[in-house]
Amino acid sequence: MLTLRKKRLIVRTLFDIVKVLIFLALFLFIALPFVFKYTPWIQRHLVFLPFVRVPGYINFTDPESVGLPGSRNFYLESEPGVKLGVWQILPADINDSTTDRSEKWFTEQLSDNRTVVLYLHGNSNNRAGPHRIELYHFLRKLNYHIITFDYRGYADSTQLAPNETAVVADAKAVYDWVKEKTGSSKLIVWGHSLGTAVSSHLVADLCLEGNRPDGLILESPFNNVFDEVRSHPMAWVWRKMPYFDWFFTSALEKNDLGFVSDQRISVIDIPILILHAKDDVVVPFMLGQALYEAAEQSRSTDWPKAEFVGFEAEYGYAHKYIVRAPELPEIIRKFEDRCE
Repeated sequence: MLTLRKKRLIVRTLFDIVKVLIFLALFLFIALPFVFKYTPWIQRHLVFLPFVRVPGYINFTDPESVGLPGSRNFYLESEPGVKLGVWQILPADINDSTTDRSEKWFTEQLSDNRTVVLYLHGNSNNRAGPHRIELYHFLRKLNYHIITFDYRGYADSTQLAPNETAVVADAKAVYDWVKEKTGSSKLIVWGHSLGTAVSSHLVADLCLEGNRPDGLILESPFNNVFDEVRSHPMAWVWRKMPYFDWFFTSALEKNDLGFVSDQRISVIDIPILILHAKDDVVVPFMLGQALYEAAEQSRSTDWPKAEFVGFEAEYGYAHKYIVRAPELPEIIRKFEDRCE
């Protein structure tokens, strides 16, 4: 039988466990939500994740060192005091053995009538992320020019905390530079994940200005940041709590993080291609479908149609690896033909 002392020890231990659980519950469901809601710095860093850098060291001044032949690094100014690191990657069939590797020579190649892709990456990491380099190789083999860059706060770009207005301004600065250099070459904007929201905002503004690109590709997109936050795996702990939106989503719009691609897409009057894998757990497939449905419902029937291509879960492409789909080259070529 248990002695009185052992019984008291068990009761005390159970009581301590209950106190710890109560403390954890208060911390998780009260303290953290309030900290998130009233700390814009934390919101910006959780949306953009600029501090996640894998691999840790990259020599951005030498993109060929990461396996990208026929490439160069340069810098553009987005606005006074804001520098953006940019890579230009040449198509595979350009003879890069020439001794002329000057900035002028590289720039002239952009107007050779091959399609130019301006790539806007998603959150975390940088323009040298492994799955991004895999995409650059894919585009090179299609003989496309690639321009890719890092927003402020990422990699070797100016270290300022990003928000929606800022990253769209960064994308616009790079777009304007590319547009000036491409001549009659087709220019397609390709965004991935959070980059689809930046791309949608950018291209919507460009269409309203009459300065549109020839096409827009949205890979693994969400319809709006509010639904993405509700659906994100990191939010599962808080998703069912009362006032979830008051704590977590309303603050995003207030602090210039309210990406709403499903509204922006209504004014985009160029061909749109949406790509999404059914096994994507970071941005669920249903959010890509919701964006496509918004495009179908809000865009004029006189405009080039939006196209949605889904990829079955059994292939394992998930959030980052649609580039490995064997049918993707044909999909992209057909879309390129629509971009007149």
